[in-house]
Amino acid sequence: MDMAVDLNEFKHPAWITALGTGAGYLLLLAVLTIALFVVPWLVFSALL
Repeated sequence: MDMAVDLNEFKHPAWITALGTGAGYLLLLAVLTIALFVVPWLVFSALL
């Protein structure tokens, strides 16, 4: 069985929107993790 896959169907704007949403979510998650955990840890470490 040879199943040909047409990759052009993944060039639809909905896929670009989904990837952008995922990337934005990961970026926001990284920023919040740094702001809520890394920054307080650095401040606490500096005070000791």
